Amino acid sequence: MIIKSQLQTNDNENGLFLVSTPIGNLKDITLRALEVLKKSTYILCEDTRVSRILLDRYEIKSNLISNHKFNESKNLNKIIELLKSGEIISLISDAGTPSISDPGAILVNECVKNNIKIIPIPGPSAVATAVSISGFSEKFIFYGFLPEKKQAITNVFDQISKFNDTCVFFVSSKKVNKIIPELKKFFSGRKIVFCREISKLYEEFIRKNVDDLEIFSKELKGELTIVISERKNEKNPSQELNESDMNIIQKMINKLTIKEITEIISHNKDISKKEIYNYCLKIKNEI
Repeated sequence: MIIKSQLQTNDNENGLFLVSTPIGNLKDITLRALEVLKKSTYILCEDTRVSRILLDRYEIKSNLISNHKFNESKNLNKIIELLKSGEIISLISDAGTPSISDPGAILVNECVKNNIKIIPIPGPSAVATAVSISGFSEKFIFYGFLPEKKQAITNVFDQISKFNDTCVFFVSSKKVNKIIPELKKFFSGRKIVFCREISKLYEEFIRKNVDDLEIFSKELKGELTIVISERKNEKNPSQELNESDMNIIQKMINKLTIKEITEIISHNKDISKKEIYNYCLKIKNEI
């Protein structure tokens, strides 16, 4: 696979540009994003009224096409024909990176089928931003927006809570109080950060222990990005050396050091190293 360097990337090529836009502060737009948007013949917008605020700010006069989840399939053939005719078209969402929890995936897949060039223009991401300030493990899974029905949410939490890594998802502020009991049920012992209004005037990061969560007395406006810390894997304190373990240690005691035996046994068993070490020491003293 050949990876182009930045100097070899040609933003004048025709194709579909996936342009990331600010998730709040309009100053977060990149210089490259502005250049691409200005030279685009058409810009596909999730909501033209929302996008117009950004585009007017930077005097971008490209033609806008409404492209949201209710009409993206209907628009597909028209957009593909425009791309095949050589037009430069950009796809943006209301905020962040297109096709991630926003419209775009259907068009991207159709471009792949038609061998139409797809050029990503990186930029702001609520997911990466939220994880970066959480203080949790950088290894994370991202679900997207939670489903609407309670049972579906329960199923999602049951699934993602089994991962050891940090968990990230989006939820409407109107729904957050409804999911708190489920959060406490599935993520007990972990920490949580509620991120709201990221990069905006009223930006707020609410940090809690999941077990200490209570219903919010005031509605948290807007969409929330929620980050839950990684699961701590604790050894089972009730697991002890059994007869088989002891026999193995007795066979190794004259061949390996106590440290080496301790590492081997603890690697395969959820038994404290101290217990293994003490048993080895006891055998050594009896020899």
